[in-house]
Amino acid sequence: MKDFEEQLKSIYSKDLEAKKTWYSAVADAYNQTRPPYPIELINRAVKLVRLPPGGNLLEIGCGPGTATTAFATLGFSMVCLEPCWESYQLGRQNCQQYPNVEILNTTFEEWELERTRFHGVLAASSFHWIGIEIGCPKAADALEEHGRLILLWNTPPQPKDELYPLLDQVYQTHAPSLAPYEEMRTHEENLSRLGEKVIDSGYFQDLLSEQLVCEVTYSIDDYLALLSTLSPYIMLDPQQRHSLFAGLKETLERNCGSQIQTSYLSVLQIAKKR
Repeated sequence: MKDFEEQLKSIYSKDLEAKKTWYSAVADAYNQTRPPYPIELINRAVKLVRLPPGGNLLEIGCGPGTATTAFATLGFSMVCLEPCWESYQLGRQNCQQYPNVEILNTTFEEWELERTRFHGVLAASSFHWIGIEIGCPKAADALEEHGRLILLWNTPPQPKDELYPLLDQVYQTHAPSLAPYEEMRTHEENLSRLGEKVIDSGYFQDLLSEQLVCEVTYSIDDYLALLSTLSPYIMLDPQQRHSLFAGLKETLERNCGSQIQTSYLSVLQIAKKR
């Protein structure tokens, strides 16, 4: 799989119009298969940020509301930004029972800044879509004096270790630029670097980080649908992706039956506005 920094550069280089359609074809799969953020980390965020009851949150890139609903259930008022039209529509459906949630179909870059309005700015697996030089100052400007930036991350769910040699053969055949496995330590280091960049921006301080290892079981088809929502797979040639998924499906069904157990790292990062 591409080096993490190269992936970020590839994402940052996309113009706003390209970002708006990046997940369009896989919005339903994203809604169905991306794992939730553990309630333990949601509750820790609320406690560490000291969010007041009914406090105001700005969410950057809410997608179909994967993290939104967890905070909305706790009674917070939310303004959520989602550039992808298909994900925006799903987010509205998923959040329709929460009258204090407003979802806007726009990018963070294009959103008209509301200065010092919010107790917290939340980004769940989305802050890497915005360059630090834009994201940090604008997020800081949106926060009240003692506001916090709340970053949640779920790494891609990965199969058990014993499957890697079998899956690697399929990848080497159909998509050698990708890999079926990345060490959890690698994910930790990558996310730690992102947190350090937030602090190095000069707009935030006092970075706190907590994490949990979570497990989720997928059907084989749902696991492949999950992969289809990940940027390295979206970037594949469609025929190459089709051949890869066919090979993965055959291998997984032969060795796992109808279900596959996976694990992922869920990380919470909080930084205080300077």
